[in-house]
Amino acid sequence: MQAMILKSPGGLENLQLVDLPDPGKPGPGEIRVAIHATSLNFHDLLVAQGAIPTADGRIMMADGAGVVEEIGAGVSEFKVGDHVVSGFFPQWQDGLSSAQVGNFAQTPGDGAHGFAAEVVVRPASHFTLAPKGWRHAEAATITTSGLTAWRALVGDAQIKAGDTILTLGTGGVSITALQIAKSMGARVIVTSSSDEKLARARELGADEVINYRSTPEWGKAVQQLTQGQGADVVIELGGPGTMAQSIEAVRVGGHIALIGVLTGREGVIPTSLLMAKQARIQGLIVGHRRQQQDFVRALEQTGIRPVISDSYGTLGDLPAAFQHQQNAGHFGKITVEW
Repeated sequence: MQAMILKSPGGLENLQLVDLPDPGKPGPGEIRVAIHATSLNFHDLLVAQGAIPTADGRIMMADGAGVVEEIGAGVSEFKVGDHVVSGFFPQWQDGLSSAQVGNFAQTPGDGAHGFAAEVVVRPASHFTLAPKGWRHAEAATITTSGLTAWRALVGDAQIKAGDTILTLGTGGVSITALQIAKSMGARVIVTSSSDEKLARARELGADEVINYRSTPEWGKAVQQLTQGQGADVVIELGGPGTMAQSIEAVRVGGHIALIGVLTGREGVIPTSLLMAKQARIQGLIVGHRRQQQDFVRALEQTGIRPVISDSYGTLGDLPAAFQHQQNAGHFGKITVEW
């Protein structure tokens, strides 16, 4: 079978399409899946660039969607022909986060082999069913960015109709957060440096948009748009470079979901303002399997479909897809199908 691996020390030039032995038949509790699509996330890009070191020859990609070809003894949850999608933390089935998900040691495409391959054999618990009627490229957006948005809004912040949600940027997490929040009756404010992308966000239902380049004090702009109340929930994807404005934007007693580190890993936090706001900052990395199953049911009920900016047609296109991701011209998700 073909697979896209990363040679040490990383870098897009060290991505290689290679032939590997077929993984064979599934053992007890396992399923054999023909993978047909993946989607790109910032975490995958960091691994590909070598910013997150991984083993030499690692098969890339956390996200994978495909069809069950064969089931091993004892597997009752899936049948041959089912469309499935992978999980980001295969070891985290349910419940509160713990030390076992404090790093990426078992995350596909990082501490373990990923899904940039034609076929995989894995424990059945590493997958969930995909939404009915979805293309594989659509289903592949669920694993990382989709579930992150779902957990941040529904699992952690427990949003409700009438809440105001602020989401930063127009990447995969933000656009999914916009869709989820609108489906639940929330008001959504979106930021971007691109007026064109903000216009597209409005087409998807954004109630208000802010160009953070022309309005650098966008936290105050959010306060003005909410009559001085602030946002109930902030989907914070920038990290230290945007956190001060996010704290300015959030309401007293509000919730900041710290998801991204696009502006770096360390920075200055206005602690006195955070105290005055009595706001919660919740760090999170994706979610567990039961949350993914809940998310799939919600997607089927609401009719939400992912926004795919660019789709590449072969496994060998993965380096080009990463190059496009680096250039930050996409809106929503980038996918690769084969």
